[in-house]
Amino acid sequence: MQKKNILLLLLFVSIFSFSQEKYTLSGTISDLKTKETLIGVNVFILETKTGISTNEYGFYSITLPKGEYTISISYVGYQAIEEKVSLNANIKKNFLVAESSQLLKEVIIVDNKKRVDIRKPEMSVNKLTIQEIKEMPVIFGEVDIIKSILTLPGVTNAGEGQSGFNVRGGGADQNLVLLDEATIYNSSHLFGLFSVFNPDAIKDLKLYKGGIPARYGGRLSSVLDIYQKEGNKNDFHMNGGIGLISSRMLAEGPIVKGKGSFVVAGRASYAHLFLKLIDNPNLAYFYDLNTKLSYSLNEKNNIYLSGYFGRDVFQLDDSFVNTYGNTVVNFRWNHLFSDKLFSNLSVIYSDYYYGLKLDIIGFNWDSGIKNYNIKYDFKHYLSDKLKLTYGINSNYYDFNPGKIEPTRADSGINADQLDKKYALENAIYIDAEHQISNKIAISYGVRVSSFLRLGNQTLNTYADNQPVIFNPDFLIYESAEPTGTISYGKNKTIAKFDNLEPRFAISYTINENQSIKASYNRMSQYLHLISNTQSPTPLDVWAPSDNFLKPQLLDQVALGYFQNIKDDEFSLELETFFKKIKNRVDYIDGANLIANEAIERVVLNGQARAYGLEVLFRKNTGRFKGWLSYTLSRTEQKVEGRTAVETGINNGDWYKTGFDKLHNLAIVANYKWTEKWRFSANLIFQTGQPVTFPNGQYEYEGITVPNYSSRNENNLPSYHRLDVSATLTPHKNKKRKWQAEWVFGIYNLYNRQNAASITFRQNDETASNEALRLSIFGIVPSATYNIKF
Repeated sequence: MQKKNILLLLLFVSIFSFSQEKYTLSGTISDLKTKETLIGVNVFILETKTGISTNEYGFYSITLPKGEYTISISYVGYQAIEEKVSLNANIKKNFLVAESSQLLKEVIIVDNKKRVDIRKPEMSVNKLTIQEIKEMPVIFGEVDIIKSILTLPGVTNAGEGQSGFNVRGGGADQNLVLLDEATIYNSSHLFGLFSVFNPDAIKDLKLYKGGIPARYGGRLSSVLDIYQKEGNKNDFHMNGGIGLISSRMLAEGPIVKGKGSFVVAGRASYAHLFLKLIDNPNLAYFYDLNTKLSYSLNEKNNIYLSGYFGRDVFQLDDSFVNTYGNTVVNFRWNHLFSDKLFSNLSVIYSDYYYGLKLDIIGFNWDSGIKNYNIKYDFKHYLSDKLKLTYGINSNYYDFNPGKIEPTRADSGINADQLDKKYALENAIYIDAEHQISNKIAISYGVRVSSFLRLGNQTLNTYADNQPVIFNPDFLIYESAEPTGTISYGKNKTIAKFDNLEPRFAISYTINENQSIKASYNRMSQYLHLISNTQSPTPLDVWAPSDNFLKPQLLDQVALGYFQNIKDDEFSLELETFFKKIKNRVDYIDGANLIANEAIERVVLNGQARAYGLEVLFRKNTGRFKGWLSYTLSRTEQKVEGRTAVETGINNGDWYKTGFDKLHNLAIVANYKWTEKWRFSANLIFQTGQPVTFPNGQYEYEGITVPNYSSRNENNLPSYHRLDVSATLTPHKNKKRKWQAEWVFGIYNLYNRQNAASITFRQNDETASNEALRLSIFGIVPSATYNIKF
């Protein structure tokens, strides 16, 4: 009888808990003036101490028991607000938030501070606002997103003036760079001096270094997710800037007031025009165009059409012309099935083109990669404690390794098209974010990916299926000679790979200001960047996985401590990580990569590992703001012999990769002196890039032969520099329709001659050996005039 009563009591409690009336509060959060939706706005319920952030399209949804609640809304750079809501039915409520310089009526305005979200099970993620990026000193006065993220912990690059970036010791090809969900394959202009991202057109960016959600895939190290502005839905505005070597202009405004908007932004460099004044025939310039259209069909349907087009041109006289760049187009449809279910359908085209014209020899060279992507994503707000994200993705690749055409009858060049390569990558995923208790929150999910290497192509076969053989007499690896070929018809499967990619993260809240987090993620990468440089160049070729180039697989774990200090005036993030990679490609000595149709004959599959400690300390409030980031890490690679006879690379021992930086320190400081003057400074210090130097020489039959140390055993000298800038914002003349701003900067203030490379040669006069250091930049002053109207 007693057991029966207990069961009845439990049943009653269960029925009571589930029968509580619950309602959903949902809507969008937008900028008060422009009506543009905002990403990552924090919506916090004070009574329940639960909250949520707006998604990539400014939408939020939270389900709560019937009652009275205080809604707190905060977003960096905007006034935080609090508002009372009586939740006795499903409510759709859109919020408008004002920039810090504006005031809102009928709400309580509170102080808004940038703080670490200690409760959310999200770690190894860094965010920078566009305002923070624009306040940082940069080379030539050109605001640069890629250069800015290099001040974050765990992020470096191959050296000064180099393109791309490296995250936690990974290669630049292991970063997934997205612009409005479209893949950008080369993120640099002018071989790395500038990035392809026009900061005026950028709305939001987030860098994932670990704990990567299951909706992302295809790369191992990081995801840089960037969204363009939607445009002002109320009024027409323009802004731009004039610099020493480039200028930019952006126009935005309504298509239909309150419902649709457009953005058009363009940039171009013009330093090459000054060369013509001194009769210099060489050219080096870039231009790009960002566009976006958005339109609200009704309360439940929104459509977007965005695009990017960029080109670089490098010309030496009339004999050498190099043209390269990205083209992306994306159509998106947002649909709200209910106040709890949000969806987004995207159809994306992405193209990276590389062209080369050599009149001296008399030929044109074209290569590139195209992909056609369709993805359908859902965000399901099941309750205030459980949210699901799930979707599907299909990506079709068209690789053009190279096409050569003669431009003159006497060139001696025969027209040739290297075999094109095709592949199909599919994925399905589901992610859950679950608030277990007031102290514990977890996110967990899985991504199932599939990769098909497709014909039309003829491939080589090799003895013992070994395209690389070992020469035991000289202890070196050599390219094997093909024993035959196999032809695969159009869309016939050459190779197939399937991978399960689990993701998990947990957050434990110690108190209101401290938490501990941990994460694990597995990633698969089916594309390989064929390059023999540490930094991506336009000539690099992307290749798909096949029977010889195996997919790269990563496992990464991270553990972190997070704290908000002194009423959020300061914040501290400490993380330690370890990751290992299977099937990391390395090249045999003397590998020839250019126009190589059989790249498997010069590569070997190995493994890599990286581990380290990251520190990020921020000052968030006051006239003086900034952060200090420091990374202590090691990145190594190993390629062992396949048999007892083979030596492997570097005798099969671990060696530093070209991305290894033992110490990486960045200090960023911004000081607002008055309403008119603002000052900024960056201090950067990094361990020098790993290199292989000769450690001796010998003579053989009158020929001097250098002897080299182990692979990447040496380092270039340490890299360091100090950048400063001053921004003058004059008081606006009431009769004038525009607001002006001057930005003065000095890159590398103390003129440090950082080594980009060191080469060795014999002095013609003394016959002695000498080292020659190549430095790219010394001190570089700049001035930019910005206008907004």
